[in-house]
Amino acid sequence: MNTQPRRICLVGVGLIAGSLGLALKRASATECIIGLGRDPQRLARARAVGAIDHGTTDPAQALADADMVVLGVPLGATAAVLRDLEPHLRDEQVITDVGSAKGCVVDDTRTALGRLPAGFVPGHPIAGTEHSGVEAAFAELFDGRRVIITPLESSAPAAVSAVDWLWRQAGAEVTAMSVDHHDRMLAITSHLPHLLAFGLVDMLAHEPDHEEILGYAAGGFRDFTRIASSDPVMWRDICLGNRDAVLEALGHFRRDLEQLTEKVEAADASGLEGVFRSAKATRDAHKHGFER
Repeated sequence: MNTQPRRICLVGVGLIAGSLGLALKRASATECIIGLGRDPQRLARARAVGAIDHGTTDPAQALADADMVVLGVPLGATAAVLRDLEPHLRDEQVITDVGSAKGCVVDDTRTALGRLPAGFVPGHPIAGTEHSGVEAAFAELFDGRRVIITPLESSAPAAVSAVDWLWRQAGAEVTAMSVDHHDRMLAITSHLPHLLAFGLVDMLAHEPDHEEILGYAAGGFRDFTRIASSDPVMWRDICLGNRDAVLEALGHFRRDLEQLTEKVEAADASGLEGVFRSAKATRDAHKHGFER
């Protein structure tokens, strides 16, 4: 198992996998990047922007000489894609992914392959934009950003080293943690905010005078709801794939929202100010983390 893979197969070449390909090429870290997908035209676009060297719709051809396989597909497609890949995977290959939830990826991998291969190391780059598709990819996406890897008990040390190396070559900072800790943390910091942004915009869209309301939207509304332009299918899969942790986060938010509602109803000036001061202090203390 090569701890510095030179031939990498990107399965599904969208924003994240495409940006990874561009970043690896910028670093001259690989000999060849192969794109595997179902749509020849999308693969051609990925090659045109420089994210891959070659593209194919044939799993056998794509995996024949690959040292590492990176799954860049939506969470909901993981199991089906792995079933297609299974006849062509080799024991010495490293397998990783870019999904925003990890427990469901582990479960789907076990189901699709009948085991958790020693080369399998789940991963999640904490990076992205509200745009999708390889046309939106850029080499700098991961610069200075965190990538979380969640090694399993079954993961070979060499595979863990290979995935760590991959993301560092792309410019990222790599952190390791358990699957459960990752999913709970991301439910709070990423999945819940996306749900709130989607929900707020959808609520306003059903107001009779929504055109006028949105016409008066200020910068705060724009900044908060920017992520509501993200891929709906991707976020559907994320919320369902990390359902338990998302429900826990929603429950905590609902409790706090009810308490905030009570303060407004009671005209509790000191209570409201206390919440706002606490939030401001937390945001200011972690300013650099918020801006990464």
